[in-house]
Amino acid sequence: MLIITITNLDILAIIYNTIFSLFLFLLASLMFYIAKRGYKANNHYGGSSTLVCGILFLVFGLYNIFFGFFPFPYMGFMIWWIGMIFIVYIGFALIIKNIVKKLEKEKLNSENSKNSRLKKFVILMTKENPYKKEISIKMEIVRKSFHLAGILFILAYFGSFFLFPITRIVNDTIIIFIKETEWFYGLLWGSIHDYPYSKGDFQAVVDLTLFGLIGALVFAIISEFIRIFWGPEYSIFNFLTKAILRDKEYNAFGAHIYLITGIIFSYMLYFIGVVHILIVTAAVLISCFSDALAALIGRKCGNHKVKCIGGDIKSIEGFIAGTGSAFLIGLIILGPIYALIAALIFFILDFFPTIIADNLLNPILITIGILLSVILLGFPIGWF
Repeated sequence: MLIITITNLDILAIIYNTIFSLFLFLLASLMFYIAKRGYKANNHYGGSSTLVCGILFLVFGLYNIFFGFFPFPYMGFMIWWIGMIFIVYIGFALIIKNIVKKLEKEKLNSENSKNSRLKKFVILMTKENPYKKEISIKMEIVRKSFHLAGILFILAYFGSFFLFPITRIVNDTIIIFIKETEWFYGLLWGSIHDYPYSKGDFQAVVDLTLFGLIGALVFAIISEFIRIFWGPEYSIFNFLTKAILRDKEYNAFGAHIYLITGIIFSYMLYFIGVVHILIVTAAVLISCFSDALAALIGRKCGNHKVKCIGGDIKSIEGFIAGTGSAFLIGLIILGPIYALIAALIFFILDFFPTIIADNLLNPILITIGILLSVILLGFPIGWF
């Protein structure tokens, strides 16, 4: 007779896992509601992109229910992280609410030099519509700087030269810490012998890279919900990024949410053993750097304009910069054949109109496109 023993820690792990799944389902439900608001506001681009995000979050939630993203105690760490981010963001929003009340009473002039930075921010956000159709090249550069997150992905999974992957360093540091504070760790998470990884464990690199991606998404997305439901002046993320908002983000998420969500889905395909990590790496870097380069070169040096299918006006210089860099990234990581395919997918998504954000589509479709090419062509990936 088979006897299964369930300990208190097993129950705690189930509770944390269930809470995280419910959190993902809640976010998905809110995304569907926001998508509906976006459509009503005639923001079909934002509505469609948010709708697809909601579907992906349903996939994330279902996967976590049946398989689980992280072993115990890391699911507990994620729930604590969500709680801390929520407290900080709500705290900031309450501070802003108090400032709004004071401004309503005092009717401060926006030119008043005595105004604090927070007050000036609130005045800027409430004086006129903060959602702009066009933004300056300086603000465009600031927006595209978020695409440098691709470097963090490389450092987290691969490391750099003599530097071990950041996730391995984190895991090894945690092991040292819990051994030095065994009583404290045991109080919260049980025996240190149940810690899922050993020093230098490659599985820790795989799992904690995904942990970092989801943690970054949580950090950004809670602030976005606050912005959408309460207003841009209540968002700490919006405050820190100097309120760089475009009209496509009205009743919709910012481009960084789409990008991280697409990267997580692509990495999940590797996580479950469907695609090679080099395919995901190429897709991530192309999505981060080629898209940013195309936009910046197009804005700064785009003298030869092209009317794309659907009416968007872009430049030949932007297309060359984006597609050329996509091919170069693919060439270094995947080899010439798959580099051509990756560059072609990038070009198609850039030239042909879609009502879904290319920040969301690029990492997903480039990953899937190269995967299908590998299956059909059978050429080896990379140079070795």
